[in-house]
Amino acid sequence: MRLNWFSKVDYREILFDIEKPARYLGGEYNLPEKKGDFAVSCCMAFPDVYEVGMSNQGLNLLYSILNDEADCVCERVFAPWTDMADKLRENGLKLRSLETARELKSFDILGFSLSYELAYTTMLYMLDLGGIPFYAKERGEEYPLLVAGGTCAANPEPFAEFFDIICVGDGEEFIIKLKTAVNKHKGNKRKILEEMRAVEGAYIPLFYGEDANYTVIKTSIVDFENAPYIKKPLVASLGIVHNRPVVELYRGCGGGCRFCQAGFLNRPLRFRSKDRVCYLAKNAIDTTGADELGLSSLSTGDYPYIQEAVSELSEYCTQNSVKLQLPSLRLDTFKSEISAMSRISSLTFAPEAGTQRLRNVINKNVSDEDIERTMRLAFKQGYKSVKLYFMVGLPTETDTDLLGISKIVDSIKRIYHEEVGNHTLNITVSTSVFVPKPVTPFEKCAALSIAESTRRQRLVRDSLRRFRGVKYNWHEETASFWECVFARGGRELSELLVTAYKNGCVFDGWNDKFSNAKWFESATEARIDAEAYIREYGDNEAMPWSFIKFPVTSAYLRGEFKKAVTDAVTTRNCLTSGCNACGAQCKTAKTV
Repeated sequence: MRLNWFSKVDYREILFDIEKPARYLGGEYNLPEKKGDFAVSCCMAFPDVYEVGMSNQGLNLLYSILNDEADCVCERVFAPWTDMADKLRENGLKLRSLETARELKSFDILGFSLSYELAYTTMLYMLDLGGIPFYAKERGEEYPLLVAGGTCAANPEPFAEFFDIICVGDGEEFIIKLKTAVNKHKGNKRKILEEMRAVEGAYIPLFYGEDANYTVIKTSIVDFENAPYIKKPLVASLGIVHNRPVVELYRGCGGGCRFCQAGFLNRPLRFRSKDRVCYLAKNAIDTTGADELGLSSLSTGDYPYIQEAVSELSEYCTQNSVKLQLPSLRLDTFKSEISAMSRISSLTFAPEAGTQRLRNVINKNVSDEDIERTMRLAFKQGYKSVKLYFMVGLPTETDTDLLGISKIVDSIKRIYHEEVGNHTLNITVSTSVFVPKPVTPFEKCAALSIAESTRRQRLVRDSLRRFRGVKYNWHEETASFWECVFARGGRELSELLVTAYKNGCVFDGWNDKFSNAKWFESATEARIDAEAYIREYGDNEAMPWSFIKFPVTSAYLRGEFKKAVTDAVTTRNCLTSGCNACGAQCKTAKTV
């Protein structure tokens, strides 16, 4: 592939008049060298700007996998910022792929990565700019097969009518099976869908409407040790959100935090060996020349070989002038020697709740003693900056729990004074609003109204005002409200999405673009009672995603909910204390 925008389409004048033209130029280092005609053409789409999309490891992985196939070529497209969209419309031009300026409707497969509910209207925005009808029933053989995947596939119903196929689960093996079916039956969507019906993880909305007993089984890649990886990560052409290659240590999480969708959705647990992790990390540095390297997982401190891996990589990174970055560690898994080797500049922890009682309810197995032990270790190492993350609106939460956040801050400041003295300690407290998500023990719990979310976050803010050196950030409660609506709604919401897009809702994940008023106006037009989606659902009430079989059983989730709200009983971490029989049949670390 080669940079071809200027030769195929006259974008010269447009790019002089827009913000960040590098978003649309392509030509990155490590771009796959693909020339000629290919049996199958794909385009991976991400419903946000280049800087955000290029930081998405899932999209980059699937892009790499498809381009490793001899009979396939894969390109990318990101959502153009509104200034670029205006210029495209003014000049009668269509949104095109980044690599070769190919029109989106000319690909065989157009695949969207959907990881955030408020990105749905931006997905419609991209289809509109590409000249592609929204609804699958309106697209004939002249349009590509539209495919979706990502975390939001846990409840695909709000966007199901827009797609031909939705991947529920891991995409590495699924995408190759899809490519094969398209190659076999190109030009006949019905036959492609019929063949994919037998593929694990393939949700075909058309068949769900035809078969009352239709079920889908989430797909999971089994051999994670030898799973596909990005052999040559692309080096972005401008600064992006996470501007470094990342190596995934393992998939899944044994912590069992009851609000956390990712922890349950990504089970079973599957590990990479220390040697495999180090090989992938060194390859990423060698092929990109990166000066930073990231290690990722849902709970990095639980990785069985974390100390050995960080020790080896720390030495390698030092020799190559590379900064090793770890994500936030759990308070009960923080180890000063790991922190020192990874050269973390500031501490980031997520207690999630201000009291021990509420931490037990959500199964956040972190004690006040863990907080004190960790802080003393960290301050002895010289840390002078701490970031703390909490949630408001958790099930059974009271004002006492919220005021407990300020007590934790007070305790941390006291510990710092005892260990260090009167030097400046910077503390940043951030709160987000709890959103009940599918495939969690709290999936049927009530969410807060916008007014109550506002009141609780103000309560936290006011309680922190007495502290010097403490900064408070909070997530917009209106955005969380609509996130809940689309996390738990069904196909009836597709009309709302189209209406909202037509009313100007786009880039809803950006605070300066999100309009709560437009969303409520659109809901009225579409005859949707948005408030109905934040209620508590009955124990035996079927949810829109009930036809999907996930590794963690519904019975286990119900049991965890009852343990939480009845007696605030915790469940042990299955990585450190043994299997809890959730149904996922996890692999142990000893298998790699």
